[in-house]
Amino acid sequence: MMSVDASSRIEAVYAEVLRRNPGEPEFHQAVREVLHSLEPVLRKYPERAEPKLVERLVEPERQVIFRVPWTDDAGEVHVNRGFRVEFSSALGPYKGGLRFVPQLSLGTVKFLAFEQIFKNALTGLGIGAGKGGADFDPKGRSDAEVMRFCQSFMTELHRHLGEHTDVPAGDIGVGSREIGYLFGQYKRLTNRFEAGALTGKGIGWGGSHARTEATGYGTVHFVREMLATRGEDLAGHRVVLSGAGNVSLFAVEKAQALGALVVACSDSSGYVVDEAGLDLELLKEIKLERRGRLDTYAEARPGAHFSTRGSVYDVPCDIALPCATQNELTEEHAVSLVKNGVKVVAEGANMPCTPEAVGVLREAGVRYGPGKAANAGGVATSALEMQQNAARESWTFPEAESRLATVMRTIHTECVAAADEFGSADDYVLGANAAGFHRVAEAMRSQGVV
Repeated sequence: MMSVDASSRIEAVYAEVLRRNPGEPEFHQAVREVLHSLEPVLRKYPERAEPKLVERLVEPERQVIFRVPWTDDAGEVHVNRGFRVEFSSALGPYKGGLRFVPQLSLGTVKFLAFEQIFKNALTGLGIGAGKGGADFDPKGRSDAEVMRFCQSFMTELHRHLGEHTDVPAGDIGVGSREIGYLFGQYKRLTNRFEAGALTGKGIGWGGSHARTEATGYGTVHFVREMLATRGEDLAGHRVVLSGAGNVSLFAVEKAQALGALVVACSDSSGYVVDEAGLDLELLKEIKLERRGRLDTYAEARPGAHFSTRGSVYDVPCDIALPCATQNELTEEHAVSLVKNGVKVVAEGANMPCTPEAVGVLREAGVRYGPGKAANAGGVATSALEMQQNAARESWTFPEAESRLATVMRTIHTECVAAADEFGSADDYVLGANAAGFHRVAEAMRSQGVV
């Protein structure tokens, strides 16, 4: 049993996190949010804090940092840094994506892996939590350069992977091309076609239908469930999104299929507004084929307007889906959304809303779906890909999407039930953290002090 009250215990744990992890503000932010949610849980169930479960929960099981040397097409040698944080294996093999972005740091990887604990637990699919990547930018690099980088990266990382140990997937900067090169090198080094060792593979060699679409589709499925609790559906609602990558594009696709009017999206150059509704095929052509910027969309689409002033969150909407990166939606953006009548904000990215923004939204009564619940569709479909690999099966697209929709419905139900149990109806943050913690804590207690 806890020897001190829940609030003091939580503050002591957080103080130790700050001391042991200096200079990692995103990790601090993620831990703070979870610990705050756990106060009512530990008051009601003090046994869930023992034996030192919370203290162990915030400390990664393993953190790997390594050098990645590679040679560009001109023969020049470059040296990057690779990361893999294997945070929790209480529920299954470590599971989480790899991202290749220039400014990647250990603190960012650690926050992503920590969030993954609760996200993966909510899926109920028997997967632990990890995250990784490198401070490498694949943009502007040739296929040969990306291949050489991926091969060097996997040469070190492979010793930590395996279908029963750690199963990476793609993330920002790591798509089907990179997964292919990574898997090829893993196969070469291990002398095994171990399909379940990576997910996000090509359909013809162990991949799953709907994996590319899963995060965006899943976010919209979650929003649909949020609206259904108030007797509404997506049809007729105005939607804006940040980002223009896979998550955003397929969120647009699913939202439009369910009758929503998606009027704006953004990329790093600015944002585009199309009051007639975004032309999805044109967007896909520009972003996926041409790898162009959104100003090209406005040039090709009569009536569309591209802007570099203000933010996509200044566009009036009923539903906002931040799908770009962490801490992109600020307090100022939240004030603008509330002023313009937003009803729902659901995170397609990981922790895209700052704490101040979340405070504004909740104070205004906006329904807020945190990423660990709303964007769990990607990792859920990765786990479903692992199921197919284990059984040497390949499901159809409708079957894979149907299972994804079921998982997202179950996640929503669990979040609502947990929030209700602790007297905080509609608090999806508390619901997601409490439900995820319960599942992980029970496993940790059962497995002893490890």
